[in-house]
Formats: sequence, structure tokens, C-alpha cells
Amino acid sequence: MITYRYVARDFAGDVREGLTKAACETDVLGWLREQGCTPVSIESVSTAARKKLRISFFERVRSSELAAIFWQLTTMVEGGITIAEALDAIAEDIENRKLQKILRRMLARIERGGTFSEGMMEHPKVFNQLSYALILAGETGGDIGAAFKRVAEYFTNRDRLARKVKKAIAYPSFVTGFVIFIVVIIMTLIIPRFREMFDQFGAGQLPAFTRAFMGVYDVLMHYSYFVVGGTLLGILLIVFAYRHLSTVHYLFCRLVLSLPLFGKLLKQAFIASFCRTMSNLLRGGVSVLEVFDIIYEMTNNDIMKSAVARTRSDIVGGSAIYLSMAGTRFFPNMVVKMVRAGEESGSLWTVLERTADYYEEKVDALIATMTSLLEPLLIIIVGAIVLVVVLALYLPIFSISNIGG
Repeated sequence: MITYRYVARDFAGDVREGLTKAACETDVLGWLREQGCTPVSIESVSTAARKKLRISFFERVRSSELAAIFWQLTTMVEGGITIAEALDAIAEDIENRKLQKILRRMLARIERGGTFSEGMMEHPKVFNQLSYALILAGETGGDIGAAFKRVAEYFTNRDRLARKVKKAIAYPSFVTGFVIFIVVIIMTLIIPRFREMFDQFGAGQLPAFTRAFMGVYDVLMHYSYFVVGGTLLGILLIVFAYRHLSTVHYLFCRLVLSLPLFGKLLKQAFIASFCRTMSNLLRGGVSVLEVFDIIYEMTNNDIMKSAVARTRSDIVGGSAIYLSMAGTRFFPNMVVKMVRAGEESGSLWTVLERTADYYEEKVDALIATMTSLLEPLLIIIVGAIVLVVVLALYLPIFSISNIGG
């Protein structure tokens, strides 16, 4: 007997999902029809497991896809369509199979009397705490349409930022890969031919620069396995220490923030994200303490997490938000002053939204500056590598020509 997982609809149109044992798929089909159900899908558990593994590995859920789903939900719900009908329609058209399965499961939960937020809670790797909190607040406040819109805006902004970062690193990544390719070609095809010619002259007749260059080349080639293996081992050790040793993780986070330009970019991007997240959550009716809990969980950098945790702790102690932020000495004075103005005027989420806009523009400008600086720097590096190789390989030829002259 084989265990099958089935999804079907009964006479009332409700979704039924479960497991049953049968000799073949046809028997399951007949059994469901005897129960008065219309089959939607039938597959063996082993096949489903293999598909799940394959889908999970090759398909991921992008922010742009989530943004599109929540924009569609916003439009449909505001147009009077129920959430269940909207989810059903969206799941029919979606191309991402992993996301389609998730939406189907959420639909099944809703049709069994559950809520949208409960369905999200079952998939924490797809729907983060911020999106869950916004939807839960919308359900509690009776304005789910507005909550869908806020989540759609959040995923849209996150996708936009991700695209900017990818665009910024695309050119440097291409040039770096090209440099590595050129170096490999030089070391495996060009230098060996010159090496045969140099051996005929004798090492003593070669210029000092060429002898030093060929010495480095010999070490790299003769001990290439050790060099490559040692490099990979070093990278693995660093990654292991970063993930499992809190002290190393903290030092790395501090080092990254202290880097010129890049550290500034990370901090400004965090400030923009912090203000945008706080604005969305406060506007959605989430409490201040819960807002800081969510931001803390969404933050990866230890220095930033420490600032968020200390701010929350001071707020619990009765301090104003802006004073708590100022006490960390992490948040810029401008942000502290804007938060103070928002607190005192009773329009905190509006002020935070404008502050987020300002810092997002600063991030855009800084990315443009970094890109403009990286391009000539990478060209100089490529030129330097080519110059060193050309000098090392052609100096002996020039020397022979001079002697012959």
C-alpha cells in the first residue's frame, strides 16, 4: 500500500486535505468521489517529498513576487472580493510553484475558519515578522485592505533596494571575474612558453625582477594544491567562526561598519530601513515595544542589534523614544531630532516616513559615488597586473636585444 496526499473540494466548495493509503492513484480517485469530493491533486508522499526538495532548492520566493501578490490582494479586497476568492485566483495564475503551494495551504486554512495571519505564521521563511505583524494588526483593527497595501509597499521597497545593491556590485563582480580569468590564462598558457625560453638562457642571466616573478610563479604552481586548499580552509574557518563564535561575529560586525564608504553605506541603509519599518508598523497599529522587537529580530549586525535593544530597554524604563535613541550614540542627531519632533507633534509615523525617504536618497547617492570610484580603481588594478606580467616576461628579451646591439 502507498500513502497518498490529496487535496479535494466537497459539495460546499470547502477544501479538504489529508493522507490516505491505497494500492494506486486510481483507487484514491474513486474513494474521493465516493465521499462526494472533487479531486484537486493526488500524489504519493514520496513523490511529494522529492518535489518539495526540488522546488525548495531551485525556486525561492522573491520580494518582487510577494509585492505583486499583496498588491493584487489589496486591489481585490478593496473591490469587494473575499480573501479566499482572491487567494484562489492569485494561486491559479502564479508561476512560482513553491509560492503556489504556500498560497493553497493558506487558502485551505482560511476555508477551515482560520485567518490570513495564521496562514502566514506557518511559513516564517517566506513571510517575515514585519509582514505578519502588519497583517495581524489589520485583522485586529478591521482594516485588512490597508494592511495588505502596507505589506505590498514594504516588499516593493525591499525589492527596489535589493535591485540597487545588485546593480552596484554587478560591474565590480564582472571585472573581478575577468581579472581572475586573465590571470589563469597567463599562468597556464603564456608563462610556461616563456619559461621554456628562459631556461635556455640560464637563471643567472635573467633580470632580478624576472627572477623574482618566476620564483613566485614556481611556488604557486608547485604548491598550487596547498595554496588553493589553504585558502578554502581559511575561508571555511572564518565562516565557521563568524557563525558560531559570538566574539568573532561581533568583531566582524564592528569591522564592517568601520570600513570607509561601505560602512557608511550599511549604516545609512539600516537607518532608512529602521525608519521605514517603524513608520509602517506604527501606522498599522503595532505597539512601540513590539516594533522594536520586530526590528531587533530583522537586524543581523550585532552593533545595530545592540542599539535597538538598548533603545527598547530605555523605553521600557519610561524614557521617550528620541531620548532612548540618543542614549545609544548610534543614531544620527538628525534622526533623533526628527523622532523628537514626531513624538511631540503626535505624527511620529509620518515624520519617520519622510526621514526614510531622505536616507534612501542618501543611499542612492552613496551607491553612485562608490560605483564611480570603483570603476577607475578596478581598471588600475587590471592595468597593474598586466604591466607586471609584461615587464617580467619581456625584460629578458629587451636585455638580449641590447646585448646583441
